[in-house]
Amino acid sequence: QHNGQRHLPRQVLLFLSVLCLSDVLGQVSYSIPEEMAKGSVVGNIAHDLGLDLKRLKSGKARVYTGGSVEYIGLNKERGVLLIQERIDREALCGETTPCALHFQLILENPMELFRVTVEITDINDNSPSFTNAEKRFEISESAVIGSKFVLEKAIDSDIGMNGLQRYSLSPTNNFVLKPGNQAGGSKKVEMVLQKPLDREKQEHISLLLTAVDGGEPQMSGTMQIFVNVLDANDNAPTFAKPLYRAKILEHSPKGTSVTTVSASDKDIGSNGEVSYLISTSERLLSELFKINSTTGDIFLIGEIDYEKAKMYEMDIEVVDSGGLSDSTKVIVDVIDINDNNPHINIVSKSESILEDSPPNTVIAMLSVNDPDSETSGQVECNIDSSIPFKIQTTLNGFYTLVTEVNLDREIYNITVTCSDEGVPSLSSSVTLTLQISDVNDNAPVFERSSYEAYIVENNTPGLSIFTVKARDADWNQNARVSYILEDSSVNGVPVSSYVSVSADSGVIHAVRSFDYEQIKDFHFRVKAQDGGSPPLSSNVTVKILIQDQNDNPPQVLYPVQTGGSLVAEMVPRSADVGYLVTKVVAVDVDSGQNAWLSYKLQKATDRALFEVGLQNGEIRTIRQVTDKDAVKQRLTVTVEDSGQPSRSATVIVNVAVADSFPEVLSEFTDFTHDKEYNDNLTFYLVLALAVVSFLFITCLVVIISVKIYRWRQSRILYHSNLPVIPYYPPRYSDTLGTGTLQHVYNYEVCRTTDSRKSDCKFGRAGSQNVLIMDPSSTGTMPRIQSEKNILDEPDSPLESSEHACTHVLCFLCSVLSSYLLFIYTMIQKHCFCNCTIQMLLNHLGTIVSNYICL
Repeated sequence: QHNGQRHLPRQVLLFLSVLCLSDVLGQVSYSIPEEMAKGSVVGNIAHDLGLDLKRLKSGKARVYTGGSVEYIGLNKERGVLLIQERIDREALCGETTPCALHFQLILENPMELFRVTVEITDINDNSPSFTNAEKRFEISESAVIGSKFVLEKAIDSDIGMNGLQRYSLSPTNNFVLKPGNQAGGSKKVEMVLQKPLDREKQEHISLLLTAVDGGEPQMSGTMQIFVNVLDANDNAPTFAKPLYRAKILEHSPKGTSVTTVSASDKDIGSNGEVSYLISTSERLLSELFKINSTTGDIFLIGEIDYEKAKMYEMDIEVVDSGGLSDSTKVIVDVIDINDNNPHINIVSKSESILEDSPPNTVIAMLSVNDPDSETSGQVECNIDSSIPFKIQTTLNGFYTLVTEVNLDREIYNITVTCSDEGVPSLSSSVTLTLQISDVNDNAPVFERSSYEAYIVENNTPGLSIFTVKARDADWNQNARVSYILEDSSVNGVPVSSYVSVSADSGVIHAVRSFDYEQIKDFHFRVKAQDGGSPPLSSNVTVKILIQDQNDNPPQVLYPVQTGGSLVAEMVPRSADVGYLVTKVVAVDVDSGQNAWLSYKLQKATDRALFEVGLQNGEIRTIRQVTDKDAVKQRLTVTVEDSGQPSRSATVIVNVAVADSFPEVLSEFTDFTHDKEYNDNLTFYLVLALAVVSFLFITCLVVIISVKIYRWRQSRILYHSNLPVIPYYPPRYSDTLGTGTLQHVYNYEVCRTTDSRKSDCKFGRAGSQNVLIMDPSSTGTMPRIQSEKNILDEPDSPLESSEHACTHVLCFLCSVLSSYLLFIYTMIQKHCFCNCTIQMLLNHLGTIVSNYICL
């Protein structure tokens, strides 16, 4: 029990009953008098609910009234409920009892709700009052004792003992008050004639009606009654029924008939004419209903709403022309229709949550009510099933919106639709916008799994090749993608020296000018990285293919074009049609169509004699060669590729139509040549001449020296007295004594194809190791001659050197003669043709083969 202080000279006891519903939800009730001063304490709600003051602060505790006036507020510092607005019970509840305020206490983090009921008790703050300050009656003097005159009831907004308790009338000479009860339990006030009227004595009577309540202090109100005494109308009208009941649908149109009351008067004439009227004590009723004063038909003139009033009670009076009257009560029951959509109020909501929030996270709390009755007031709320949320009911009329699964970053527009069960069903919707805050949980994804791009060779450095694009499903900084060229190498060279990648746009630029002939394609990887923390990335393989341009002309490999010599092909005069003279061989380092070569005969000494194969470059005769054809034939062949634009090369082919080399030499001496000599060829020719000459002179000196030495040794032996001992070659014996040739001789014969170069040389005895064999001898020569003559020894170094030098000298003489002929041809004629080469090679081959035999 709590005490509440009011700005009145008295104390009012407050009664509190607290009913705990659960550990989380509860209900508490208070009772306070109306008209308490602002700031007055209603009760210590923190204590009553068992809440800590810190919990009130951290939970952002607040009072929720559902949109109505917030009469009572919360002081979170003290944990008490305080009066915030003046509370007038009569304005708040009217005659409804008990009168109570219902609101909720809301806490967050976690969300909790407590229901609070504050009963407003009445105080005597309203005095009884009459609608009209005066009331006039015209009463016939023939009115009998006991005639009743209905008076206007006083109005007192207070209830109970503070409401209207009794009436008093003064003076009471002719009239007294008769209290009575009407149908429905309300009291009526009637003035009863207790003494006959005498118009001649008193034509006008003035009375004072006083209404008194039972409050402390007691209050009252008065109304002046004026009675005009008429002549002879002794019958009052009477209603057929003391109570009428009627029903009407709410929101019925104006003019709708409610019911009809009926009264009768036994008098006749003007005294029997009656009129009907609605009691003026009910101001609200006079704005809603109207009665036809003649017929008693009651019809609707205002808007009635079941949610405002479920029943209306009205007093109907009937008055005859003589002033006699009667009254009855009409009760109108309002029938409810489903005319109200459910009302949705957002009690609390979260503007945003993290996308990794767990399921069943509360994001909003809603209050839903429908003023309709019965099934029309029963509400069910739903949300779109395609979104990852669900709605749950907590208390009667309260719902919570929670997450159902783990969320992905997105902005959700959650529409909550609440429908009642009326016919037809009515519904209301409210849309909540929830921002799911982003978490960097998505890596950038390239639009393609791999890329291929083409670039034409000889491009300008810095040229944009193409663009890689990656998208990130995250948001803001987490979705900001940067592109990075991963480190790698192409043929041992860093890929960054080939291409670069724009970090912001993903545009790939060429760093250098590409050459198709050096590199045809290469691979590298590009990484896309977002701006999250930590950053996520993905990569993609990019293949760059270099496209060929026709930037290289054909190159002729054969015949070789030298700066100082003339190449000629020999064609015998007996050559038939289609004879293959030679083949022009060319290549183009380009590829594809740019490397397709075609050969054309641009110029020729005799176009009717030769043709060139378009595809293979073969030069062939197209007719029989005759004696009339010139020996010298000069052909200009053009080699052209198929590129756009095409490139070409030209080669000159000299053809000699002859059967012999001398004929060729004699004819080709007239050719005009470039007078510029080939320095390298001249150097090698001079060097070869010097070496051969040196070897020739050296061998000649050695042979002469050996000859002189042997001559001197023979002279010494000739003048000496040494005995001469005959000798024979080994494995030789003349057993029969008939042999005419006692020595064996070796002959060395050298032949060449040229008879002028033939050589014949006689050799010495095969061996000079002599074995003395005389089988008939008696011992005159019993020993083996072991002495050796240095001049007769076949293995003597001097003799071997002599033979070797002789062979070398002969070989060098032949080589020298061939080189002299070659040098003469090159220097004097400056003509080097195939026949010259063939003759020289044949000559040198003969020389080498012959001297190998030696």
